[in-house]
Amino acid sequence: MHALTGFSLVSLLSFGYLSWDWAKPSLVADGPGEAGEQPSAAPPQPPHIIFILTDDQGYHDVGYHGSDIETPTLDRLAAEGVKLENYYIQPICTPSRSQLLTGRYQIHTGLQHSIIRPRQPNCLPLDQVTLPQKLQEAGYSTHMVGKWHLGFYRKECLPTRRGFDTFLGSLTGNVDYYTYDNCDGPGVCGFDLHEGESVAWGLSGQYSTMLYAQRASHILASHNPRRPLFLYVAFQAVHTPLQSPREYLYRYRSMGNVARRKYAAMVTCMDEAVRNITWALKRYGFYNNSVIIFSSDNGGQTFSGGSNWPLRGRKGTYWEGGVRGLGFVHSPLLKRKRRTSRALVHITDWYPTLVGLAGGTASAADGLDGYDVWPAISEGRASPRTEILHNIDPLYNHARHGSLEGGFGIWNTAVQAAIRVGEWKLLTGDPGYGDWIPPQTLAAFPDSWWNLERMASVRQAVWLFNISADPYEREDLAGQRPDVVRTLLARLADYNRTAIPVRYPAENPRAHPDFNGGAWGPWASDEEEEGEEEEEGRSRSFSRGRRKKKCKICKLRSFFRKLNTRLMSHQI
Repeated sequence: MHALTGFSLVSLLSFGYLSWDWAKPSLVADGPGEAGEQPSAAPPQPPHIIFILTDDQGYHDVGYHGSDIETPTLDRLAAEGVKLENYYIQPICTPSRSQLLTGRYQIHTGLQHSIIRPRQPNCLPLDQVTLPQKLQEAGYSTHMVGKWHLGFYRKECLPTRRGFDTFLGSLTGNVDYYTYDNCDGPGVCGFDLHEGESVAWGLSGQYSTMLYAQRASHILASHNPRRPLFLYVAFQAVHTPLQSPREYLYRYRSMGNVARRKYAAMVTCMDEAVRNITWALKRYGFYNNSVIIFSSDNGGQTFSGGSNWPLRGRKGTYWEGGVRGLGFVHSPLLKRKRRTSRALVHITDWYPTLVGLAGGTASAADGLDGYDVWPAISEGRASPRTEILHNIDPLYNHARHGSLEGGFGIWNTAVQAAIRVGEWKLLTGDPGYGDWIPPQTLAAFPDSWWNLERMASVRQAVWLFNISADPYEREDLAGQRPDVVRTLLARLADYNRTAIPVRYPAENPRAHPDFNGGAWGPWASDEEEEGEEEEEGRSRSFSRGRRKKKCKICKLRSFFRKLNTRLMSHQI
């Protein structure tokens, strides 16, 4: 009888153990004791950091900015957190990502010009200590899911060698959402989905937005919430190609413009992916001690469905439509929630801010261009940042009407550059097409709508705007305030004295995926890279240099690149 009773008790306990829902946040232990017990006094644990980066999402492409696209998750998270409405990023992919992970301006990493292309022997400089490496030093587990686009020609350039414990995603900048193929020119195509340092052939066929959200949720499910976590989710969405699951397209079937319809579907799918990640944070016990940061990487590409209205310009330009970012912070740890912040924040600021939150140190000796803006975000204090160097690109096409004389002998205004100091913004050279492009509501867009508002003058190389009073850059004050122009030109000259040579080497034919089993991946050895990098750095420091043509299609490819530059954006 006693034996039977003992067996029944053990059976009941075993059944209770196996049927317990360990995933419910309310049932997960809050500390080292049993579930429901209050932990003994312990030092505060560093927060979990979840950084979500979207690709090519325009300023107007979120619900709380009055968009025609549904983003209920982003709207709710932003409303309950802090909306960053004076937040700046870079106009194209690689620069934003490099500045996020290094806390340094492009001029201080040699990535001032364009993006890192798949066949270039180039990557985020290996002497830079990255954000995940600093967080690892602070005891964090670090994981990356999504788009890298910071170079991969050597194994040392890969995410797993730059501070991430795990990686699932693409190395290049533009892949098919289902097949993960990427073509870098006619016949130069390869597969680009990697898990760790291996090619993830078996994951092909899954829509990338959903795949990445699932992987993020899996990481949360398998990680101990008592150990601090840094999760970097860099969605491929909503970059071209415009591809979306059918069920998301259906809800936008009334949109007349096909590109906008597909784009909207991709944004809403991404919004639901963020919802799933947020739900996983709560389900697995991370949420109450987490900081969720949402950011776009550059302005929207307006002829591929994106919209930056009412801002001027688009992706690839230094007008506000190219560099004003979508951003917010959502966290139970915020001291002042449910508000909009006008504090000046730049993407380089996340490095010192997050290192500080993690309990690490980011000293002036690190040579950072970013500032710790957590007090400004969390408490509403003034931002320590008063200016932003958007960029100085000495290799971009010089403006015809610029000159050193036009820059008061201080600065050659033919050089493409942009800077923000206080409420003033100065642009020199060719900042990119400065159109005000309305939302793509008509089936025939752009058609005649493109000509509604165009840049008033192309015989110009200097523009000055009071961004606080004129955020849409409609009133150029360069002629009225030469004193401010002089001051900002002097700041550009000061910054330029600290710039390092541009790293933009010629493409290497050995990078062709055919030499790597049909996939994009590292191809250079350490010895080859060292000599090649030194030679390229000398030859391209402040000039384009001459590039030898080794294939029959080079001229054709060059033609299409120039055509694309003129029609779609100023750099890509």
